[in-house]
Amino acid sequence: MPKILTGTVVSTKMQKTVVVKVERKFRHPLYEKVVTYHKKYKAHNEDFDLKEGDVVKIIETRPISKDKHFKVIEKLSK
Repeated sequence: MPKILTGTVVSTKMQKTVVVKVERKFRHPLYEKVVTYHKKYKAHNEDFDLKEGDVVKIIETRPISKDKHFKVIEKLSK
């Protein structure tokens, strides 16, 4: 089952590739504080006209290049 993640586009400077920042929030078990982690994924983007700040959904796929293992499946909003 491939991973499906939702994140924000932070860079569109490469051809057919966007960098998507995915944030994950959880409550710390001891201190009860909400902790935010983020990770950046390079995703293949061929059809969508994306700009920085767009919210997109990405899906895990076969390796397309050395760093690119995700593909943009839908643009949710700006």
